[in-house]
This record gives sequence, C-alpha cells and structure tokens, in this order.
Amino acid sequence: MKIAVGISGGVDSAVSALLLKEAGHDVFGIFMKNWDEELYPEGECTAESDFDDVRSVCDDLGIPYYSVNFSKEYWDRVFEYFLYEYSRGRTPNPDVLCNKEIKFAAFKDLAMKTGADAMATGHYCRTDMKDGHARLLKGADPGKDQSYFLSMLTEKQLENAVFPIGGLLKSEVRDIARKRGLAVAEKKDSTGICFIGERNFRKFLKQFLPAKPGEMRSVDGELIGTHEGLMYYTIGQRRGLGIGGRGNGGRWFVVRKDLENNVLIVAQDDNTPGLWSKALETEKFNFINPVDNDEFDCTAKFRYRQPDRPVHVKVMDGGICRIEFKERERAVTEGQFAVLYDGDVCLGGGVIDKVFI
Repeated sequence: MKIAVGISGGVDSAVSALLLKEAGHDVFGIFMKNWDEELYPEGECTAESDFDDVRSVCDDLGIPYYSVNFSKEYWDRVFEYFLYEYSRGRTPNPDVLCNKEIKFAAFKDLAMKTGADAMATGHYCRTDMKDGHARLLKGADPGKDQSYFLSMLTEKQLENAVFPIGGLLKSEVRDIARKRGLAVAEKKDSTGICFIGERNFRKFLKQFLPAKPGEMRSVDGELIGTHEGLMYYTIGQRRGLGIGGRGNGGRWFVVRKDLENNVLIVAQDDNTPGLWSKALETEKFNFINPVDNDEFDCTAKFRYRQPDRPVHVKVMDGGICRIEFKERERAVTEGQFAVLYDGDVCLGGGVIDKVFI
C-alpha cells in the first residue's frame, strides 16, 4: 500500500513512518508549512528547523519527502476563525479546526491526488470498523490520547486514515526511535499553537486585534483593578491577573466576562456560583457516526486531558446539543469544544456556545 505520512520533524511522525515502512508499505513523507513567519515574524513557527529534522529522518529511513505550503488555507480556514472567536471574548481551540480543515482536508486531498492509498499521522488515537462505519477510538496511552483534537472529523475523513502509533505508549514510541537511532528520539514535544510558540501571546494577538482595557471587578461589584482586554483571559484562569495580595490573601481567578460593559469578573472563593455550571449547549454538533437516539447518556470532556465526565445528552433542532452534567463542572468555557465518548469510542464534538449556571 502507498501511504503518505504527514511528517512534522517530531518523534511521533518519524516512528509512524518507520513502522509503516517496516510493515512493507510504500511510504513517503509530506511536510506541511502552515504559517508564514516572514510575513508575521512575531509568531514563532519552527518550520525551518523542523524541516531539517524531516530531511534527516527521511534520509535515514530511505523514503522520499516533499514540502507543501498550506499557509493560505490555514489563514482562511483556521486563523480567521481564531481571531473571530477572540474578538467575541471566547477562548477558541484552533488545533481542533486545523485537523478538520488542514490535515484531514487540504493535506489528505493532496495525498490522494499523488496516488496514495492512505494517509497517516502521528496522532495518539485509533480507528476501527463497525457495521460498515469507520469509528474514532481513544489512543492506548491515556496521557497522550488525542481523540479530543480529532472530534470534528467526519467519518469520510477517517476513511483511509492510518494512526500507526495509536496503540502504543509514548514511552514505547521513544524506545523504538532510540533503538532505530533516529535523530529525533529525544526531541522535545511541541506544545501550544505553532504560530505563537514560546512568544508572548498578548503581544502576538495585539498585531491582529485591538486591545480594549477595562475594569476588573469582584462578583460583588468591588473595583479590584484593570484588565488589558477580555480576549486575553479565560474562565478559571489564575495566573497573570496582577492582583495578588488583595482581599483575603488567596489567589484570584476569572469567573466570567461581561462583554457588554467590558468588565472582567474575578473571585477568590472557588465555590463562587458563576464558576460552576450544570449544563451547556453547543453549536451544531459533529457526530462522527450516526446516533440512534436524540437522548442518551455517555461521557464527555470539556477540555483536553480532562477525565471523562458522566453526562446526559439531548440532540435539539439544528443539531445543537444540550449536555447536562451529572455533577457541576468548574470553568466550562465558551469557544472550547465539548467532546462525547462511549467508552473508548469518540462520538464527536461541538463548540461550546452557552454555559448554564
């Protein structure tokens, strides 16, 4: 089988390519450049150094490799959404959309046009077939499972998709890379968004959205300080508020954003009612496979690496999902994704649109 591997310069994609080649497949690598650091240098895209690692790995494995520039697609399909959500005071997760719009759309389309029979990535997740449907499953490593980030894929996007390391632990992946002598065996995992990297997030965002400073008040209305712009804060945030030593001496955290009055509401009591919610509604929910009922029980994640939470789901008009929590949840955030699971099976995901206290 001819398989195109999305190869990033990291250990996960390198071992994915290695395992596929050792299994006898005709493998080639494609490196995706998704950000133009020359136009927007305040970001920190490591494309140049990563491509050096891609070259090293592919030469070592004896497989051909190519580079493709998806910067325009990324800007149009992901970054503009990122800016729009921040302009609304919400906290988006562009990595989820990148998988839907770039890796499993633009990249997969290109891979198939080159004559590949399948595409592969280094994601920690798995797939299987049941009753003729391709399903998305959690990765075997609970600490690295990335099904959350793939929850907006369609069943069609999962077809001909291969996840070679989905059944492995991260430690096993690094061991394979060490034994094979791959240069990236000890390379640090990338974190965060490529175009921001380790740079100052607020400084970066100011290039694209005007900051609108305002008041920071307690839940009782007391003026506590000022904020630099609601877009820079997220619900439950404790760091970077700059108001230590006030009140009872405990740490302050963000409870909510008053967009109409441009006020950031903060508190010191972790039991503050506004911080805990009982339900949410999503925008139109993406079910990877058809569901049999409009109401059902399952589990959910409201942020990456959160333990699964028991919930009751109601599918409403327009594909909106109301997700009711068995126990109140802390800091559920509009703009993030609610992802549903039935055991190891990822049912799909949707953008959190409303949170009910």
